[in-house]
Amino acid sequence: MSQIIVVKIGGNATNNLSEAFFQQLHSWHDQGKQILIVHGGGPQISEWSQQLNLPVNKINGIRVTDQQTLKVTQAVLLGLVQPTLCRHLAAHGLPVVGMNASGQDVVTGAYLDQPVYGEVGKITAINHPYVNQVLSQGIGVCAPLAVTSSGNYLNVNGDVAAAGIARLLGAEKLYLVTDVPGVMVNSRVIGQLSLKKANQLFEAELIKSGMVPKIRAAFDALKHGVKEVEITNQLQHTGTHLSVNQLAI
Repeated sequence: MSQIIVVKIGGNATNNLSEAFFQQLHSWHDQGKQILIVHGGGPQISEWSQQLNLPVNKINGIRVTDQQTLKVTQAVLLGLVQPTLCRHLAAHGLPVVGMNASGQDVVTGAYLDQPVYGEVGKITAINHPYVNQVLSQGIGVCAPLAVTSSGNYLNVNGDVAAAGIARLLGAEKLYLVTDVPGVMVNSRVIGQLSLKKANQLFEAELIKSGMVPKIRAAFDALKHGVKEVEITNQLQHTGTHLSVNQLAI
């Protein structure tokens, strides 16, 4: 069985990591688990875009990204968020590798829908030799940026990136850590969520905005080999649990 755990941390969550979060990473590392963290940076990207008078526009939770916004995204993710996150991990005694600082491409991608979203991608392949090398040394930290076959960068929604990476690595579990305790409907957390129920909630618009790509990404991972996904605000807290058994329900 795979010993890889992929953890996606949202932009808000990166600024509010608890001691329990670092303790859980220590516990997994001591158990011999290989851990890859995919970090977002949405709030920070929006803040810098607004300061530069760039439009902030999302469609179905996906950031529309023109060339200027892509440059801001790269600068924020690689120059601010990833170094800060790596410092926090190292300060808690965790062996950490900032993967995008190595000069090696981590993931390859292709355009999601260029006429609609612009420079936004989906993940098509992963640099297995490099990722395996990093995970054998410590905890990998990766930004949701993909490189096309022609060498262009693409912005990838963090949840979509984490699900794609988990799928390509054959991870045993994917954690989507956000700033709410799970999938919320009428101010209550849904403990279990089937694919059918999720689609019903989408149609009724009871689940909207950034939670939509998060849930779609979770089910995509389950369809392609990941056994379990947790959507939560704490690694030790079961928020909304999704498993392969819920695909057919």
